[in-house]
Amino acid sequence: MACHIVNHMVEYNEEMLTEILKCMSDVTRRSLLTRVCQEGPCRVTDLAGYYDMSLNAVSKHIKLLERCGLVTRKTVGRVHWIEADLARIQIVENWFKELKSIWALRLDNFANLMETKDD
Repeated sequence: MACHIVNHMVEYNEEMLTEILKCMSDVTRRSLLTRVCQEGPCRVTDLAGYYDMSLNAVSKHIKLLERCGLVTRKTVGRVHWIEADLARIQIVENWFKELKSIWALRLDNFANLMETKDD
């Protein structure tokens, strides 16, 4: 029985995937996103209180999350509210699903090869 690997690429924007993965490679940004997901919309000043860094440094991390589209900022007067927007996480999910399906095909092919060797 011949084994064929089918190329079924999931659609995703390679540049956006790279930008999201780079952004999420930083432990502080992962922590910020997790905190906003858990707590809901947060003020920037409240978020900064959780970290041993300046408000300016935390704000820079948040701006990178904004640039990737993982959080949104709403300004009410002088207060900046940060809210998670996980729609773009689908890009990363699709990429991981693609990797998983490739490995599943390879494992199926290996299993088929082992069955034919046994026969």
